[in-house]
Amino acid sequence: MALPPQDERTLPAVVLQDLDRRPLEHALAELHSLVDQHGHVIVVCSQALPESVERRLYTVRALLETDRIALFRPPLPPLGLAVLARQLRQLASCDLSPGVLASAGRLLTHYIHAGALLGSVARLDHVPVGLKSHARSWMPGSQFGVVAHPVPQLVRIGPEAALDGPEFGTSLLVAKGQLPSDWVAGTLAPSWRVQGLRETPLPAESPDWWGTGKVTEFCAYLPDLSVLYQLVTSVRQSTCHWCGIDVIGDRCVFCSATPPVYDTAPALSGPRRDAALGPRRDAALGPRRDAALGHRRERRALTG
Repeated sequence: MALPPQDERTLPAVVLQDLDRRPLEHALAELHSLVDQHGHVIVVCSQALPESVERRLYTVRALLETDRIALFRPPLPPLGLAVLARQLRQLASCDLSPGVLASAGRLLTHYIHAGALLGSVARLDHVPVGLKSHARSWMPGSQFGVVAHPVPQLVRIGPEAALDGPEFGTSLLVAKGQLPSDWVAGTLAPSWRVQGLRETPLPAESPDWWGTGKVTEFCAYLPDLSVLYQLVTSVRQSTCHWCGIDVIGDRCVFCSATPPVYDTAPALSGPRRDAALGPRRDAALGPRRDAALGHRRERRALTG
């Protein structure tokens, strides 16, 4: 789901549809064209989609033999994922390098509070459901407030029902389904002290993700581009030792490499001898060897 632009600077999104159903050469041509046109491509993919979609994406990237396609599947429900994708589209208009922009997805995920108002939790798999809540979900008229991210929460809607929300200023996006959203707008929004509320259509994947069609999904997020930019640029940047791209965090989002690990164990106190060769001459290197580096051991992740 591609949300409408948040402001005039928000770049448009490209929706990759039916990747696992179309012929492979069609998906190859589409991704190859995007890479040629933009240089780098960030694919934000829902965990609710079939594994065949993820396999197709990895296959396409491997066949193109490129490390300029980043695949990102954050643990967010559909509306939260759409919000995150729009935040990245906002930041794409700024002077951020492709690696920093792609890495920003992991950072911004922590600032998204995503949940739903449900008519049943009998088939809810993404949030722990107690036996009592499961039994009550069969009672006619029952409703439940659920937060799936960042910390799972579940309450039965009643006079005292409350969900812990963000401790910073956010806007609230509400996607109405087959359930009235009065509790979300009248109770949840004031308790979370949101600075604005907007409505949008319900994502097509939401009923499957939440396990029921009786759902109204909501997401609290940071809407201001200046705040997003300051948040991302305040994090220390580093250069990937494998592909050379600038990133934030401990894993390159394009080649999946992690930083090298150095063995800092102290050196032996005396010269080591080999029975056949005699004393080793490593100690004679003296200043030519940087003892602070130790013995380098690299961890590299496969990109396919």
